[in-house]
Amino acid sequence: MNKIHIITPVKDSIDTTLQTIQAVMGSQLSVAHTYTVYNDFSTPENTARLQAASAEMGFRLVNLSDLTTHPSPNYLLVLQRSQQEALAEGAGLCIVESDVTVRPDTLQGLVDGATSHAQCGIAASVTVDAEGKINYPYLYARGQEGQVVDTRRHCSFCCSLLTPALLQAFDFKKLNPEKNWFDVTISHESLQAGLHNYLFASLPVLHRPHQSRPWKQLKYTNPLKYYWKKFTKGLDKI
Repeated sequence: MNKIHIITPVKDSIDTTLQTIQAVMGSQLSVAHTYTVYNDFSTPENTARLQAASAEMGFRLVNLSDLTTHPSPNYLLVLQRSQQEALAEGAGLCIVESDVTVRPDTLQGLVDGATSHAQCGIAASVTVDAEGKINYPYLYARGQEGQVVDTRRHCSFCCSLLTPALLQAFDFKKLNPEKNWFDVTISHESLQAGLHNYLFASLPVLHRPHQSRPWKQLKYTNPLKYYWKKFTKGLDKI
């Protein structure tokens, strides 16, 4: 893997997003890389802050309002566009979501881990809270801290590297457009292609879940209300 394309989809939650961007920009990477932030219909004020940060810090900013009129979330468009750009350069695709803060060695660690493990489709960092405890969506990995887990459970895209092998094996244009999120589907497709998905509990990243969509916090504070919204309003389709 000679190059990676790093992407962060963004929907408001600007303070946390800027922390994410700053951490990615501070990554210690020896592999060639690009970094693109996809602004998914943030408010005009937050869009202006992203534009100012792009000019100051040097990352590429794509405003999805220039590409589509489809309302947020537009994760499908981001994934399809990013896959094509990565394939054109034989690069891996690294997704760092806007509620995640990576460490300086995280992304290079994922690259090294993916290349050192045979037939890797996805290399994912485990997520932790501010106290360093493994948190959602990797609660199943508690007790495996510091290990590298060849997992058949899905890898979240909180901080995950999709290898060129996976990008070549599965066309994201086949993803179901009626869904909002695709980490479960793509994890399964990776396994179906004969690849392995690795969870790196040795490369933890700080995760503040659902900062850009506060209603999803109901999953933890009021599960009944969360699932009522999910099913009656057709939200959060996985």
